[in-house]
Amino acid sequence: MVTARQISTFLGNDGYETKVYLDGESALADFTSYSPDLVLLDYFLPGMNAPEVCISMRKISDTPMIVLSGNTQTSDKIRMLELGADDYIEKPFDPDELKARIHAVLRRYHPEMNFGSPDDAIGDYVEYPGLFISQTSYTVKLDGEPLALPPKELELLYCLAASPNRVFTREQLLDYVWGYDYMGDPRTVDVHIKRLREKIKDHETWSLSTVWGVGYKFEVKA
Repeated sequence: MVTARQISTFLGNDGYETKVYLDGESALADFTSYSPDLVLLDYFLPGMNAPEVCISMRKISDTPMIVLSGNTQTSDKIRMLELGADDYIEKPFDPDELKARIHAVLRRYHPEMNFGSPDDAIGDYVEYPGLFISQTSYTVKLDGEPLALPPKELELLYCLAASPNRVFTREQLLDYVWGYDYMGDPRTVDVHIKRLREKIKDHETWSLSTVWGVGYKFEVKA
């Protein structure tokens, strides 16, 4: 089981400044003076429970909040979301998924913040030999010829191509392309990747590659 200290270390290594509180009372006592950008709230706290902490925080602030819990009861998840939590992650979870969820929530509150997302990495367009993609104008050219792609296929292609050789999980791609609130099947990504491969064949210098058991990447060959 991942501990609060381990999460703090992981996020600290990614550039976040973190503070750990082991009970709700201590967190609330320091909450207004500390003014965090985001709260990670464990569902099972000693003393004051998570719903009480959430209610108290929401009375004084709309700070983004993600609940972490080993409780898989749908009713508890719904309750926390209705009380004002922005997301609810069941344990055990992958640290990279947590980081992606944090980025997704923070983007909703602070669109100006840069998390190294694909659209921040390059700007208006990305270009490789035989391939041009502009997300702003929704334009794709393959070997100099316009290629019509549905919006989601174009956004998926751009997301991958803007971060060459970076492996994205299905969940990360769903978050970027379909949005944080998407509740559909993660295999939607697989279907769209298949369609892209039917239209865009591997180039001698780049390709859409599967990383088995993980996800996908836009592979640029040396």
